[in-house]
Formats: sequence, structure tokens, C-alpha cells
Amino acid sequence: MIAKHVPMRTVKKSDFSELARYITDDQNKNERVGKVSYTNCSADNLDGVIAEVLATQHQNKRAESDKTYHLIVSFPAGEHPSSDILQVIESRICKGLGFDEHQRMSVVHTDTDNLHLHIAINKIHPERGTIHDPYNDHKTLGRLCEKLEMEYGLTPVNHKVQKRGAENRAADMEHHAGVESLLGWIKRECYAELKNAGSWHELHQVMAENSLELKERGNGFVVVAQDGTMVKASSIDRDFSKSKLERRFGVFEPSPFQVDEAPTKQYKAKPMRSRVDTEELYAQYQKEQGSLRALRSKAWTKAKDRKNDLIEAAKKKGRAKRAAVKLLSGSISKRILYSAISKSVKKEIDSINKQYGSDRQNIYEQHQSQAWADWLRTKASTGNEEALKALRARESSRGVKGNVVSGTRDYQHVGSNVDAKQDSVTKQGTVIYQNGIRDDGRQLKVSKIATKQELKEALLMAMDRYGQRIAVKGTDDFIEQILQIAVHSKLTIEFDNAELERRRQELLSQTTQEKSDVRWERVKTGEPGRGASNYGSNGDDGLGSTRNRNHRPESRGINERGRSAGTGGRLPKPDVGKIGQNPPPFRRNGLRGLSSIVMAGNRSEGSTVLLPGNVPGRVEQQGEKEDIRLRRTISGSATIDSVWVAADKYIQEREEKRAKIFDIMKHSRYNEDISGAYAFAGIRQIEGQALALLQLKDEVFVLPIDKAAVNRLRRISIGDQVAVEKGTIKTKGRSR
Repeated sequence: MIAKHVPMRTVKKSDFSELARYITDDQNKNERVGKVSYTNCSADNLDGVIAEVLATQHQNKRAESDKTYHLIVSFPAGEHPSSDILQVIESRICKGLGFDEHQRMSVVHTDTDNLHLHIAINKIHPERGTIHDPYNDHKTLGRLCEKLEMEYGLTPVNHKVQKRGAENRAADMEHHAGVESLLGWIKRECYAELKNAGSWHELHQVMAENSLELKERGNGFVVVAQDGTMVKASSIDRDFSKSKLERRFGVFEPSPFQVDEAPTKQYKAKPMRSRVDTEELYAQYQKEQGSLRALRSKAWTKAKDRKNDLIEAAKKKGRAKRAAVKLLSGSISKRILYSAISKSVKKEIDSINKQYGSDRQNIYEQHQSQAWADWLRTKASTGNEEALKALRARESSRGVKGNVVSGTRDYQHVGSNVDAKQDSVTKQGTVIYQNGIRDDGRQLKVSKIATKQELKEALLMAMDRYGQRIAVKGTDDFIEQILQIAVHSKLTIEFDNAELERRRQELLSQTTQEKSDVRWERVKTGEPGRGASNYGSNGDDGLGSTRNRNHRPESRGINERGRSAGTGGRLPKPDVGKIGQNPPPFRRNGLRGLSSIVMAGNRSEGSTVLLPGNVPGRVEQQGEKEDIRLRRTISGSATIDSVWVAADKYIQEREEKRAKIFDIMKHSRYNEDISGAYAFAGIRQIEGQALALLQLKDEVFVLPIDKAAVNRLRRISIGDQVAVEKGTIKTKGRSR
């Protein structure tokens, strides 16, 4: 964890409002702004907090320094502390700096490879009105970070100061802009030779060989490159300060050498060292930036000419009005009119200047220059593969860490299994998708709080990029979730870990057997469902008739193992003819052919039998019947305790399978205290006892019922709503 204060060098540019709006701006990204929190503020929204802080800062009119403290807390790649830990870290750091009672706001950003927290603090105390500037805040921040890392098990980072201010700024520029700095170039190319120089002559000679020149400036020395870029000599090393060099070599002697126009070594602002050749891309970047500056200058000139024309037109209109007033009589009235005209012209000119300022800002934003790394990121976001490769080849690019899915790196991209929309691209070349998945070119990172759908999309994307052999790394929970998703979705993948692949094969075979058992259980109980026959569903055919109950498998001689006697162990098929030849018995005979109806006959000769079950009851008058109450009272000698044995056995069996297969809902005993609307989830037969399954949200309640209730519940479909009050199931329907 690194905590860093970002100072505002120009006090006039310090503005809490602009800082607050910048850190809360999502920049049209889904993966940028996380949790936003306000501390010691009465308001609970951004505009209210800004107004409150600015009012507090306005009370102190004596302070001339920056009144806003901008702090950034960054975490190593792959480390994502929880919201509670981030809140504690923010509070502890602010308290350690002396800002415990000050107004502040914090915003979590997730659009880079490193999760970071922006904290905007009002340095003016809300009650005393005094300004607070922490002394040696970098040392205080280092101590606080070390303590917090130990307490919360965060990745330890070296917080000891190893570089001076100028070196840190140069390193930051190289990291963020991607362009080599003069100070960094000198350190890498000729620092040792400069350090070993024994006189002014040798020092100037080394400088000239590298197209550099040592000059006096103010009370010290500066090193100037051929293109005019300069850096303080003491920033290179403390031994190169003016006092120490004159103590070693005597009074300063100017350089006797002329800088060669074509030296062997020369500093040029160019991209940092990379694993790929970026010469052509950098030439394109320089060309676009040059044309951008020309377009911006042209647009500014055009806006300025338009402003001058409008001001001249306003003045001309004012002169015309004054000329008209001059013809009037009366000195007092003229003075009043002249004053009104002057105010009107001044107001119009102020409006024109204000519009000109707004136009200039819009032109600057439209034609804003970009650093090399930012330009590469913009090009990569538009689909430029060369720019994306250049970002990923940077020395600072280390790849994503955490819960990752990867595979064979040299696998060729062959297609797209999932339509994932790109959200943004980081400076390390990590592509962030709107579903939270991050791709660094070598592996895919998945968020710790990813949904089942996002995990499935990650596996599909991995198959698209790396083929069917997949590697998974991360927490145990993440690996288990990936395993369950792969089994449940039946993805044609293979894990490179032998133990993980063995478990996948076992779960896949168990899932197949489980689904087979479920289908057979539906056949035995007559429950309609996917892949199961609708035997015994007793559904209405639309004319008030009832399907033939003899089609139920138990009436055809199916034993408990699911095999039919006399069929070689195969499931029986309904006794139907070919489609379109003969209608069912209850459809064949109407009133017109009543005299020719065959009431009984030899089945082998093809005649049919019209059974009583084919005729609807109460034909003379069928109307809506009152609610039918289905009690859980069991007929016979069985007691309430004994009927729950079957329910408990079924619940135990489902819970054991739920531990292995994540998409099975939780099953529990029905509780009479829970009344309301349930979704009918089917009927189960356990040891001769019928059980009704009632779903409420993500839980299934098991309720024992009798045979009459079974027959009546079969008239409704899976998913239909039923009302249950203290063990009584209420349904609406017609008598059969």
C-alpha cells in the first residue's frame, strides 16, 4: 500500500470543487468509480458537500497556501481490500495526519491495474477556521502504511525514502507518460563517467561526448541537453552541487568544448525501452500531435476573430445609440440615457468575453495534446492491435493478479464464444470489459464478487483465447466456483491441474446420474417436466374431459426400479396409433353416430372401448367451484410424526446433493408459522408417502399430503401459485 500526497504547485489552480468532480467523474466507464463516502459533512450529496466545504474555506481569508489536501492511497496489482477495510484505512490515515475533524470525501477508483482511493480533504478546520499543514507528511504516511499493512495482512511495500524529490518526479513522468526523462537518461547512460571525473576539464569532456553542457544558473548548476531540456545538477547526485564541485575542483571553469552537432550519444524524448519496436507508432504519434497543435491554434484564432467582430459590432451599436440621444434635448435625460447605453454595451462585451473563454476551453479539450502512453491507450481502445501490443510490452506492465483463468499462451484466436463489450484499456495494456473481466493478453482476471453468468463468460472467453485446456489460479472458493460452473454448463474444457480435472469428471458423471434419477422420479410420480412423460397429469383438454388414467405407468406394471414387466426393462410407451389415423376414444364418437358406437370389443381386432373416465362429470351444468381445501391430514393409522419421517429423509437426500451441485435449492420442513403464496414445485413419493413441494423465493418447503390431495394437486401445473395457511393448501379449480 502506498499513500502519496499530490501537492498543487499553483495555488490559484487549487479548487476543491474541480477535484471533487474529477474524482467522481465516471468518464463514461462502468469500471471506474466505486464507493463514494463523505465524512464530517452535513450534506450527503456531491453538490451539497462542495458548497459546504467552499463555505468553510471562505471563512479563512488569511491563508495564502493551498486549502485542499489531495491524497491517493494505492494498492498492489491484484489486491482488493473490502469496503470496510478501505473505510478504516481512510479514517486511520486522516487521523494520523491530523485531519480527523476536517471535512473530506473519498472515492474508490477501479479503472487501472491498481485499486486506488482518492481522498479530498479540506485543510480548513470547520469550527476553528484555521489551516492545518502536516509536517513531514511523507514520513507519517510511511509509518501509517506499515502499521496498516501488518494489521490487515496487506502486501508489504518498502516505505523508506530511496529517491529525492526530482528523481521521484522523473520516475513518475516515465511511468505515466511512457517517455524517457533527461534525468533518467543521464542516470542510465553516463552517470558513472560523470562520477569518476577528476577535474573540470574531464567533467566538461564527458558532458560534451553526451551532448550535454554544465552551466551556472542562479546559485547552482544545471545540465542542459542539446534540445534545451535542463535538469538541476544536484538532482543527478548531491556530489554535483555547486559547493561540492568547487570544493573538489576549485573555482568553476566554463566548458572549453563545443557540443558536436551529431554526437555518438544524445538525449531525445523517446519512448521508454520496450519489448517491441515502437518507432513507427511514435512517428505517427508525433505527426498527430503536431497537426493537433496546428488545428488548435487555428481554431483559437478563429474564435478570437469572432469575439473581436462581436465586440466591434456591440460598440458600433452603442455609438449609434449615443448619436441618436445626442439629437434629444435636455441635459439630465441625456446623461441618464448615456449611462444606460454604456452599461448595456459593457454587459454585452462581458457576455462576449465569457463566451470566448468557454469556446477556448472547448477547443482545448477537443484538441488536447496527449502523452505517449495516453495516446497508445486511446488508440488501443479503438481497436488498434499494434498500440495494445506496445502497451503490454512496456517494462512497467506486470500483468493482472488474483483470481485468474489462463491457458496456452501461443494459442491462436479462432472465434468468439461470448459478446463482451469493452469498457476501457489501462496504460499496462489490460483490457477491462463491462462484465468486470480483465484481459492482459496472457490471462483473464475475474472479480471476487463475480456472478455465475460472469464466471461462465470468463470460461467462454478463455476457451476463445486459449483453447480447451484451461488453467485456474486464485482462492479456493474461486476455483470451486469455476469447477461447478464448468460442470453445470457442460463446457468442453479440460483443466491442466490433474486433481481438478479428476473432480470435474466425477461431478460431471454424478450430475448426469442425478438428472437421470430426477427424470425417472418424475415419470413414477406423473409430474410433468422437461424430459419426463406426462403420464397421470390429469390435465384438462379444453372441453372438460379428462385424459385416460390407464396411461399412467403404475397401471402398466412399472416396478420401483423403473422397468416394465414384459418389456425387457424398457420404459412403456402409450398405446397410440400413427398420427392422423385414429383419434382417441373420447374424440371418435359423437351424437350423430351414437347408434353405431362400439361399447365393447376385442382389442386385437382393432375395436375400442369408451371408458367412464373419458366422460366429464356434471355435464348438465359446470360452473366455477369454491376453493378446495387440501389438508395435510393423512388417512389411515399413520400419525403426524411418522409421515414426517419420509419428508425428513427426502430433505436430507436433497441437502447432501446440494453440497455437491450448487444449483439445487435449499429444502426444509414446512413451517405452519409461514403463511402466504407459494409456487407449486411438484409431488414426490418417498416410501409410499406423498410429499408436496412448495417454493418460496430460493427455498423449497416439503409438506406431507394424502392421496386425495395428490390427485387434486395434479390438476395444476408446476409453477402455479397456491395459498398455504397453517398447513392448508388452497387452490381454485373445477370438480372432475
